[in-house]
This record gives sequence, structure tokens and C-alpha cells, in this order.
Amino acid sequence: MEFHHISVMADEVIRGLNIKSDGIYVDCTLGGAGHASRIASLLGKNGTLLGIDQDETAVAAAKEKLACCICHTIVVHDNFKNLTAILARENITGVDGFLFDLGVSSPQIDDAERGFSYMHDAPLDMRMDQHESLTAYDVVNNYSELHLTDIFKKYGEERWSKRIAKFIILYRQETPIKTTAQLVDIICRAIPAAVRRNNPGHPAKRIFQAIRIEVNNELGILKKSFECAVEHLTQHGRLTVITFHSLEDRITKQTLKLMATGCICPPDLPICICGHKRQIRLCGKALTPSETELIDNPRSKSAKLRIAEKL
Repeated sequence: MEFHHISVMADEVIRGLNIKSDGIYVDCTLGGAGHASRIASLLGKNGTLLGIDQDETAVAAAKEKLACCICHTIVVHDNFKNLTAILARENITGVDGFLFDLGVSSPQIDDAERGFSYMHDAPLDMRMDQHESLTAYDVVNNYSELHLTDIFKKYGEERWSKRIAKFIILYRQETPIKTTAQLVDIICRAIPAAVRRNNPGHPAKRIFQAIRIEVNNELGILKKSFECAVEHLTQHGRLTVITFHSLEDRITKQTLKLMATGCICPPDLPICICGHKRQIRLCGKALTPSETELIDNPRSKSAKLRIAEKL
């Protein structure tokens, strides 16, 4: 399918990156290259854009979209958790700006066969990188009741986590859970009808989010990746991060806040013994989409953009 994705807060990202025409910029979540093409359009022939994505469909679409750019473009099929190795491989030592646009992209949601959506019946998959071995099928059919409950609570913040996990275990004792439709049906039966009637959102939304995060280890790689990006930023280089739910944003906020803090010793110590150095400054508070963007792209509703500058 065609990889078409509406870039969230594109204008704010461009302003946040403070682009120099001869700079080096890294889009760690390339997707359909919406943000990347905007960045590339502001780069001259001495500028460089490196795009990274773990989705092969996105990589193919991005290469095509960026083919006419006058700057030097590099598109890599990889995961940004390997950022240090990727930069070393491309002989890049200093970067003027990084972008992390977290979460799942619209084409991945809309492609029913990928199994990300609770609105389409499809095999339970949810892998962003099809070369990875762990799938949603494995999580749903092999994890223990306790493990399922834990990820539903931790990654989905689902009130009915324990009951849904119990219903999944009971169902799979009779037959494997192979499709998204089966899973949605189990979730709907597990959540009391009165609760479903009084909540406008889809009852499976939080559970699907939790499973997707588990399959792709979305939260586990964030802190280290942000720290790696800051380490490779040039002086006054910018780090921009777009998050789409509270768990991502909490990790982002806490990680950036720590890197923007100097001494972290207890206040009663007479001298600093931690040696912690301030690495960045935060460029204001988190930004959210404009009213116009919310109308044009409802999927941007939960987005937050955080910007930091290397000292």
C-alpha cells in the first residue's frame, strides 16, 4: 500500500530544529518522510539528512520521496536504539538536530494486515520491523496471566487489566487467539457492559496499545536513545521529540529534565560528589497542536512536542 502519513506539528518541528543549510540532521523515525522532506528542503548541497526507520515499507517510500533533494540524503533500515552504531557506520560525529516522532504511523494503523488496528480483522502481528521474531500472537498466546496483567496495567493503564488477562487465558485454553477480531471480542466480553456504555472510547484501545508497546519495546529504548542523541549533538544543536501518550511523554520529560540539571546530590551535602553535569537547556514547555491542525488531523490530538538545546 502507499505510505501516506500526515506529519504532526511540522511547522513547530522545523522552528524547533533551527535548521542551518549546511547542517547535519537525523530523523530517527522516518516514516513517510513528511518531516524529513521539510528538513531537506531547507538544506543546501552541503547539508546532510540521515533518516532511520525499522519499517521496510516506510524506508522504500522515503527513498522515493527524498530522491529529488539537493542535499546529501542517507536512508537506513534500522532501529534508533542502534543510533551510535548507525552514526559510526555513516562517519557522522556531530549532528545539528535530531527528531524522534514516536508512536505508530497512520499507514501502519490503516494497513489491516499489520494487525495494529482494533477496527480491522487481521492476524495478530503488530511488528514495526517485520524481521523481529516477537509478535502480538506470541504475547497474547504465550504470556502468563500475571505477565499480561502487568503489561496491560503498565503500558495501557487499563483499569480492567486483570479481568481481561483472565478472559484471554480462559479463551486460549480452548483455541489459540489468532486474529485482532478474536482479541477485540474477548476484551469486550471482559469489560462490563455498563462500563463500555459509559465510556465513549473503543474498549480495546488501551490493550492494543499495551501489546504494541510490548512487541516493539517502544518504551525500553527511549531513555538511552535520547542520551545518545544528546551526546552526538553539536553545541547549540537541537533535540526534538514528539510523543503521543502519557507513558512516552513521562519518560521523555524525565530524561530531558535530568540532562538539563546540574548537581543532583542531596541538598544537605556541603559539596558536590555526584559529578553530574548539565548537558542541555529545555526550550520552553511542551507544545501541542494548533486548533487548525486538530481539525485537519484528529490523530494529532494527544501529541506533545518537547525541544532541547545542547549546551
